[in-house]
Amino acid sequence: MHLLQFFLKRLAYGILVLVLVVVIVLSIIYLAPVNAARLTFGQNADAAMVEQKKKELGLDKPLRTQFRLYLNDVSPLSIHENTTYNQQKYKYLKLIPFGQRVFVLKFPHLRESFQTGRKVSDMLWEAIPATVILAATAMFFGVLIGVILGIIASLKQYSWFDNLAVITSTFGYSLPSYVTGIIIAIIFGYYLKDWTGLNIQGGLTDIDNFTGERVFIWKNLILPAIALGIRPVALITQLTRSSMLDVLNEDYIRTARAKGLSFYKVVFKHALRNALNPVLTAASGWFASLLAGAFFVEKVFNFNGLGLLTINALVNYDLPVVLGAVLFSAFIFVLINLLVDMLYALLDPRVVVGK
Repeated sequence: MHLLQFFLKRLAYGILVLVLVVVIVLSIIYLAPVNAARLTFGQNADAAMVEQKKKELGLDKPLRTQFRLYLNDVSPLSIHENTTYNQQKYKYLKLIPFGQRVFVLKFPHLRESFQTGRKVSDMLWEAIPATVILAATAMFFGVLIGVILGIIASLKQYSWFDNLAVITSTFGYSLPSYVTGIIIAIIFGYYLKDWTGLNIQGGLTDIDNFTGERVFIWKNLILPAIALGIRPVALITQLTRSSMLDVLNEDYIRTARAKGLSFYKVVFKHALRNALNPVLTAASGWFASLLAGAFFVEKVFNFNGLGLLTINALVNYDLPVVLGAVLFSAFIFVLINLLVDMLYALLDPRVVVGK
């Protein structure tokens, strides 16, 4: 019962965060001095065409009305007029009819792009896999290299390697990912291209000129993944080093050494297993951050993922695409935090009692 209450409480917080994200982002975007309707035609469009487009897009309504209508569209549980048009548009499941309206269950409707007229959900569905692959690769790179460097630094405390690992990890964590991306792109994608064979820019997929089919270009993943993974490497190196030093000073480690256990068993079987708990916790939280951090890295490398789609939508003031991308990113943050909280609650019931 306590676990269920804990879950419902965290779920309510998550829903509140998503609502606040929609309200804040809508406020910033819709109050900006930019006419989205005019951008769909260009600056030479006449006033009548612009006004007609504003009505079609719903931009002529008061801001609070736009808030209400958008929240009603993106909410899985919502109220709509029970018309054939709405049934085809939302593809909802009727729950409770009352009058000409009906309380329905549906997938969140993210509307259509102002620029292309395509469904925002379809555009996100095409862009998200590339970003997830990029973030997962960067996280794998960060965990693998960070754990290895952290173990070596802890075993060689106060040595030149330990000092170098601490300095470089601090520098790597302080440097923004997009700056790291620019440096890596110039060095390995431009100056050393003849040796590396890597492109300074390019997406994960492209259309084959002969077959017309979409093909994967995996080498274009290398530089963005490294640029995005530098900060996790720095964080996990320091975290692993600190955690390993704490564990190596525990009584049971000294007892294991006194019993004559081999260096391998003491370090990897006893110390490392306990030292990795905070590392795995940090890695789970960092994955959501990498999805958001990939936005600028994707722009640097022209990597066709969610980040590049969002930035291009911001440039073109394509409001539904921007809102859909931001809402999806916020949903991922909320979902991962909810899963981590539930994992804590299952592993340590005191978390539920304490909260």
